[in-house]
Amino acid sequence: MALKKQTVNTLQKMKENGEKIAMLTCYDYTTATLIEQTDIDAVLVGDSLGMTVMGYDDTLPVTMEDMIHHTACVSRGLKSTFLVGDMPFMSYHISDEQAVENAGRLIKEGHANAVKLEGGAKYCSQIRAIVDAQIPVVAHIGLTPQSVNAFGGFKVQGKNVERAKELLEDAKKVEEAGAFMVTLECVPEKLATMISEELTIPTIGIGAGNGCDGQILVYQDMLDMYDGLAPKFVKHFAHIGREMKDAFNAYSKEVKEKTFPVTGEHTFKIADEVMEELKK
Repeated sequence: MALKKQTVNTLQKMKENGEKIAMLTCYDYTTATLIEQTDIDAVLVGDSLGMTVMGYDDTLPVTMEDMIHHTACVSRGLKSTFLVGDMPFMSYHISDEQAVENAGRLIKEGHANAVKLEGGAKYCSQIRAIVDAQIPVVAHIGLTPQSVNAFGGFKVQGKNVERAKELLEDAKKVEEAGAFMVTLECVPEKLATMISEELTIPTIGIGAGNGCDGQILVYQDMLDMYDGLAPKFVKHFAHIGREMKDAFNAYSKEVKEKTFPVTGEHTFKIADEVMEELKK
């Protein structure tokens, strides 16, 4: 359990001290209260909720209202854990003004400590504008799920010289623009390590190897809530999906067999004289 409030400064200090940053996604109050009682340093309310919570095939349909709603829910369960809210598709792409307005909503209405946006050098203007509005920004490069159609699917990025150079340049430019942290998604480990060594801000990897300054996973993935289905970079730290299904079936069995609820253990009493009066 975190002993003090995590901030932009404490996360930066962790990189400087060589301490790894542990992050998870989170989308609801109940899970947030559990995470708050652990050693997790930061959580991301990702637009991945479009897939994990809302059942879409990708993140593109997620709206600002969706993000604000879920970020606010998570914020109520956190005290010390740093909270990042994702900016969804087309919430910052049009102009600096649009980017600042929507980032401000995630801070003001969602109670996030920072916002995250996908894209490299192309969106440095928006990053600068948001930072100028005194809102901390996490950049996100590599596999950016909002670009799934442009990429032709969910594919590892930076595997050839040209694309690797582009990612390295993107990382440097988002730092120069004012981002205090950058997510590296599905980037080859050696390239992610090089980027992490060349930046002064923390890097958070997801499918980018141990050379990053921290890691993030979708919590449903690392808990194996999909019963074995997961990307290559995911490790299952528990098998909660299987346990949930077993519990659901056990509950159903006891209901059907009339062994739950147990009289006296799960029920409330009423005086016999009251029941006698009702029968008259």
